[in-house]
Amino acid sequence: MFFDKLKESLNKTKERLDEKVNLVMKNFRKVDEELLEQLEEILIMSDFGVDASVKIIDNLRERLKLENIQEGEVVKEILKEEISKILDKSDSRLNISSQGLSVILVIGVNGAGKTTSIGKIANNLRKEGKKVLVVAADTFRAAAVEQLQVWASRANVDIVRKPEGSDPASVVYDGIVKAKTERYDVVIIDTAGRLHNRKELMDELAKINKIIDRELEGATKETLLVLDGTTGQNAINQTRLFTQTAPITGIILTKMDGTAKGGFVVGIVEELNIPVKYIGIGEQIDDMQPFNSKEFIEAIL
Repeated sequence: MFFDKLKESLNKTKERLDEKVNLVMKNFRKVDEELLEQLEEILIMSDFGVDASVKIIDNLRERLKLENIQEGEVVKEILKEEISKILDKSDSRLNISSQGLSVILVIGVNGAGKTTSIGKIANNLRKEGKKVLVVAADTFRAAAVEQLQVWASRANVDIVRKPEGSDPASVVYDGIVKAKTERYDVVIIDTAGRLHNRKELMDELAKINKIIDRELEGATKETLLVLDGTTGQNAINQTRLFTQTAPITGIILTKMDGTAKGGFVVGIVEELNIPVKYIGIGEQIDDMQPFNSKEFIEAIL
């Protein structure tokens, strides 16, 4: 069922990519260099990024020569395989400990979908049998705490919160103390947005990381960056900026149902070697699932 929703939600990306690939294949009588150049241009125009597009077509060119392939449908299948190699090179599984407490720190710019992503991931983990605690450390943005409270209630998980304007690091500390005392499995921490271009918020993130490392030494930790799928190539630039100040271990993709630029996912994995952990395709609490590269490729090509 989720795959059907994924295909439907990525239809704009498919129109941009798949239909153009099929048209090029139809118009060429033989597999030659001009065909490969057109395919490379289609990938670049579909927001794969230059580096990823060139690598995919170079590998495709090599395989076509070695295997002496001339059939368009076979070319397309090999194209899918080469895209898959990029997406499969990094582990997309969420790093959650089977014993002891795990921490998920969620960062990203305002409006990307951080709060809703936290609610959806918390819901997934609870259904897997995990005892989940959400920590509302985005105390800067108006109504952020209340919004997270709503999503925690929907996910049927507990929350640690303080009034708007409270010290975020103190909220995190209280959350960790509660998690250790009451033996939670996973703590998910919401943080303030626009971290990459506001020094005071970056300093706050550093404080939060120090508290986590001090109070939960050796604990399993993920730092997940939430990216709005509609921003396309800008998402790659945004990720590059965040990696300068935070040890990002994975990506959460949101709003993929509203974008024709889904190819940027391949560019992020290729250029920055950061795995995609989750993909969101709608507003409902079940509309976010662990990223599956094979399903993603089938949905767009």
